Amino acid sequence: MLSVGGSLRSGVLRIPVRGLCSAVNRKSPGPGPVCSGPPSAGLPAAWTRSGSRTSTGVRRFSGGGGPGAPGWYSRLSDSAPVHLCEDFLVGVQQVSGLPWWLSIAMATLSVRTVVTLPLAAYQLIILAKVEVLQEEISELAKRLRYEVSLRARERGWTEKQSRFQFQKNLRRIVSQLYIRDNCHPFKASLLVWVQLPLWISLSLALRNLSLDHSPAWLQGGTLWIPDLTVPDSTWILPVCLGLTNLLILEVFSLQRVNPSRFQRIVTNVIRGFSVLMVPIAATVPSSMALYWFISSLVGFSHNLLLRSPAIHKLLKLRTQRSDSPYRDLLSAIITKYCK
Repeated sequence: MLSVGGSLRSGVLRIPVRGLCSAVNRKSPGPGPVCSGPPSAGLPAAWTRSGSRTSTGVRRFSGGGGPGAPGWYSRLSDSAPVHLCEDFLVGVQQVSGLPWWLSIAMATLSVRTVVTLPLAAYQLIILAKVEVLQEEISELAKRLRYEVSLRARERGWTEKQSRFQFQKNLRRIVSQLYIRDNCHPFKASLLVWVQLPLWISLSLALRNLSLDHSPAWLQGGTLWIPDLTVPDSTWILPVCLGLTNLLILEVFSLQRVNPSRFQRIVTNVIRGFSVLMVPIAATVPSSMALYWFISSLVGFSHNLLLRSPAIHKLLKLRTQRSDSPYRDLLSAIITKYCK
């Protein structure tokens, strides 16, 4: 037995070495079969195969495949979640009696507040627990490395065998700590798995409603976008969307003191995607661009809200946080971009 203290509860761990290889070599089940349908071009009647603009200026895309076959977009836009979102949007507008542009804003705010804000708070709790565990993991790793080195000399392990035993036992220790504190990092990704399908469903629901060209939609806009069924020809909404997404990204990047090479690559990829969203938002109905902009704006405000010391106290976070997060954020932005 390799001992590193004792049990997790008492702060002492016992790390078994015998019989480890058989457990490690156990193969995990491979990915399940990927379901895919035949490619086709059966898109809504308003779409064309060439991807050109229609008379309204909205760019159409093709689902591919032979004539008469349902395309991927048709299946997705006609799915139950999208129809549910359509009913939700229509219901909000009918109950409130507001014009469509304001109804979209209200629906976006309610969904982001009721659904994604609690998930963002849960994500913050999980990440805070993982952060607290890092010090304990580091201490246990040092003790484990010492125990492995002793056993390596006793049994004549090579450097490769010693590294294998250390990494395997360390993974097991970390897994037990995550179970003990109920904070597996995968739980922090729950927000993405809910927010992304919701964003897609609401976007497609708005596009379906826009393509109906009902009088309420033709006259449901405001200011420079009186018609919600056509793209924003002024590019004001697309540019505002791109700037908001870039602002959110930069605020997140300021939280990393020493980002790794992989983190820098991911940050640059997201920057590129944020810029790419500008011309995309300029080719879709302005109702979709309006939803995307408001959703990003609400998400950014929620991120700022979750930085509040009062929220951290309410969530009982054990990590050390700044008492003046907003002042620190402003100082970091000025230091990075204005000096």
